[in-house]
Amino acid sequence: MELKRLRKLHQRVLVVGFIAFILSASVPALAIDIYTEPEVMVENGTACVLRCTFKSNEVVSSYIAATWYFQSNQPDHKFFKEPNTIFYFYGGGLGQSSEDYKDRLQFIGDINKKDVSIRINPVQFGDNGTYTCEVKNPPDISGKRARTELRVVLKGALPRASTPVIVGAVIGVLLLLVLILVAVCIVMKVIHSRNDYEGCINLENACAPPPQPIKKTEPKLEGPPSTSPPGQAQGPVIYVQLDHSGSKNSFHKMEPVVYADIRKN
Repeated sequence: MELKRLRKLHQRVLVVGFIAFILSASVPALAIDIYTEPEVMVENGTACVLRCTFKSNEVVSSYIAATWYFQSNQPDHKFFKEPNTIFYFYGGGLGQSSEDYKDRLQFIGDINKKDVSIRINPVQFGDNGTYTCEVKNPPDISGKRARTELRVVLKGALPRASTPVIVGAVIGVLLLLVLILVAVCIVMKVIHSRNDYEGCINLENACAPPPQPIKKTEPKLEGPPSTSPPGQAQGPVIYVQLDHSGSKNSFHKMEPVVYADIRKN
């Protein structure tokens, strides 16, 4: 059953190739852009993701085909001389052409999102080499293949970030943020207190009564009580002295007599 299924997929790939050839001869070929990571480094025995995305001018159709090739960089490997097909996709069907990746290679992409990435789990030292991604979306079939260099290293060979260092950095950043917030709160509180104090002073000054002018009191003149009726102003009174003596030998008797009383009407 597995061989029969693989044969059908191979036939479909051949059909796609034939259709692409016919379209390229009849209509101008459109360019398709394919993107992969230049290099991927993983530890032996771990999972590895080989990403491949594409950009096509045409809507993704059921005739789209994606193929992954592998060429080893080890002289004693059977795929050292030329690339070999390890995975292909056509019309929703998946297939593997190499037994070396059986049960280890998985398609994790999404054709509708123009993603044909794969995952190898676990990777082995024999997986070192160049992986090539090719995509054809008829009539958009012309495009350069994208390549990724996979390097498999020993476990523990990759540099790892120290957990205490990361935790310390995070704590330091949080403490710095807290200090900044506290400083901002203190400054705002000082400014607010200063504004309140100035407002109280201004309020007291506004509520204080204005100073009253000092009234000058004129000194009262001593004199006989006025007998004029109320409502009339009394004028000045002139006093004179009369002499009642008749001779030189008599003594002078002086008595005050009111000479005139000038009144104002």
